[in-house]
Amino acid sequence: MLRVVHYLNQFFGQIGGEEKADVPPIMREGPVGPGMAFAAEIKDFGDIVGTVVCGDNYMAEGGEKALGEVLERIDALRPDALIAGPAFNAGRYGPACGAVCKAAREKFGIPVVTGMYLENPGAEIYASSVLIAAIGPTAAGMRQAVVRMSGLLRKGVLSEPLGPPAWEGYIPQGIRKNTREERRGASRAVSMLLDVLAGKDPETELALPRFEPVAPAKPLANLQSARIALVTEGGLVPRGNPDRLESSRTAKFLRYELEGAKELSGALFQSVHGGYDNTFVNARPDRLLPVDVLRDLVEEGVVGAMADYFYTTTGNGTSLENSRVFGRTIAELLLRDNVQGVLLTST
Repeated sequence: MLRVVHYLNQFFGQIGGEEKADVPPIMREGPVGPGMAFAAEIKDFGDIVGTVVCGDNYMAEGGEKALGEVLERIDALRPDALIAGPAFNAGRYGPACGAVCKAAREKFGIPVVTGMYLENPGAEIYASSVLIAAIGPTAAGMRQAVVRMSGLLRKGVLSEPLGPPAWEGYIPQGIRKNTREERRGASRAVSMLLDVLAGKDPETELALPRFEPVAPAKPLANLQSARIALVTEGGLVPRGNPDRLESSRTAKFLRYELEGAKELSGALFQSVHGGYDNTFVNARPDRLLPVDVLRDLVEEGVVGAMADYFYTTTGNGTSLENSRVFGRTIAELLLRDNVQGVLLTST
């Protein structure tokens, strides 16, 4: 049986939530949390001999030092293979899983696998160098993630060739392989064209990335006469979150009045954005939404005026489709209110 090591963050490693995101890597014997499901799925070829758990912040902020500490604990378990995650759409967890997998494969020469949602930033960074199972955005899809990742790991340890991403369920790696087909390319191309004309969605043999071009806004002609508004995707809301803005994957944006406020008080406002330590923002919300600085610029005559309200939403895991709707709608509302420019802040 192969010795399999599992890497998890503090949440799935059952240490705690965001308050434990700074925990350095620790090693636990056997499977932990989702490792139980993996242990059952890979029992025909491997045992999870240990789990390495590390806080998301520790990995995100610790750089090579943190990664080296994780590798030391993996090495101590004498691994034959590594599982990381799944990370779903978690913005810090995904890059951490990708980094650990890439480093472990390069250092130990072992099969590795992780799982992420396609829009996870870790998928964009590591898809070309790490085998990443294509999974859903939330832990509601844990069972499917475990099965898919285990199947990919099984192929890796048995040195079986991988089929196309659409067949095997992994995120495309940008690798092209020659294959033999019964029909020549011209015939297949005509069939695809006929499918398009019939309103069908043909399965292309070479999927091209689709990027929506975004034209940069023209610079303001005269900042001294411009009316500027504040918009944030940092989840800033009145203390207590009266309108229940979600901490992730939100489907709405909100507007709140500033009523001439010179600055934002931590007693009155807070950030509900998940996935990062918002302690400093909650202590002084102007760090996220610079009301104080913009007021000063207006008084100094650098900026013409400031809109007495702000729009807010949560960028954590929010779908691209919803983000487009939010942006378009907020822009239309601001234009109607004679706003010429926007300060858009993030976490």
